Amino acid sequence: MLTLENVTVRFGGLTAVKDVSFSMGTDQVLGLVGPNGAGKTTLFNAISGLVRPGGGRVMFNGVDLTRKPLHSRAHHGLGRTFQIPQPMHELTVRENLLVAQRFGAGKVDHKRLDEIMDFMDLGDQADRNAATELALQELKRLEVAKAMATEPRMLLLDEVLAGLETNGKRHFTARLQDMHKRFKIGILIIEHDIETVSSLCHRVVVLNFGEILADGTPDAVFRDPEVVRSYTGGGEDA
Repeated sequence: MLTLENVTVRFGGLTAVKDVSFSMGTDQVLGLVGPNGAGKTTLFNAISGLVRPGGGRVMFNGVDLTRKPLHSRAHHGLGRTFQIPQPMHELTVRENLLVAQRFGAGKVDHKRLDEIMDFMDLGDQADRNAATELALQELKRLEVAKAMATEPRMLLLDEVLAGLETNGKRHFTARLQDMHKRFKIGILIIEHDIETVSSLCHRVVVLNFGEILADGTPDAVFRDPEVVRSYTGGGEDA
């Protein structure tokens, strides 16, 4: 269970995230949505340990992670991807996964890595240079595979579908649904595409100006007039 209690993040005089509280289980797929500038990535960074909240707590399975370092969160079962894929340069696909597994899980299990590569359709690319020889969709799959290699109980996916065309998004969404069921991994995903969120997520939390605007099923949330109005705004994501 991931629980956020009044999480607040400030950058100087700017409050990027304000008193955000919600909980989700590892049996859920939850979409975190909102207009640009809503604070979605900042909240991800607070959960994963890249920034330290100025207030509130981040709890996972009863453990207070708020002040724990990034690597400790991986060891406790939180995995994270980034919007822009970040393969380790001069390493093959397999070597990228080996490093992620050793870092996150504290061990090497080649059979598990083969299973992950096969599931993410990366088996044929196992010995290719990850940074220079993979197409965008392959890089996206590698980003998820690296997170899976840390043996997470919950994955934080930051716009993992960004840049993919419609069919590519649909195929990737189906893969994420299968991953959630097969590996029993909870998923918290930042995504702008309403069709994707509606088909993938059991629940949606909407952020606007760093605060929760709505929390409910996709159908209910995307019919909410306040949510519809919030999407007419603009700006850069905090």
